[in-house]
Amino acid sequence: MKKIGLLFIVMMCLSFIACAIGPTHGMLFTNNDFPGEFNPANNVKSVKTGYGCQISILGLVSVGNAAAGQIAFDSKIERIATIDHSTINVLSVLFARYCTIVTGE
Repeated sequence: MKKIGLLFIVMMCLSFIACAIGPTHGMLFTNNDFPGEFNPANNVKSVKTGYGCQISILGLVSVGNAAAGQIAFDSKIERIATIDHSTINVLSVLFARYCTIVTGE
């Protein structure tokens, strides 16, 4: 029982250093999609979509690119309509993925 309590305390402490958690998160599992920015003039159609993700493993290694500008460039989006986000997180720091979704023309 002490080992379970210690594991719980360690996971709680490590969960505070996990960055890819979105606006809300669960300690065991998270799967969130949430809005980001949009074109306030609302004059750009969402014809093309581009994705960019970052992943983190054990809170020790993190790789990827979720920069909206780079995603738009790589997806040949010249005018951005929306920038949204998505995150998946397992056991706080075991595995985390943070994605940026860019739409536009």
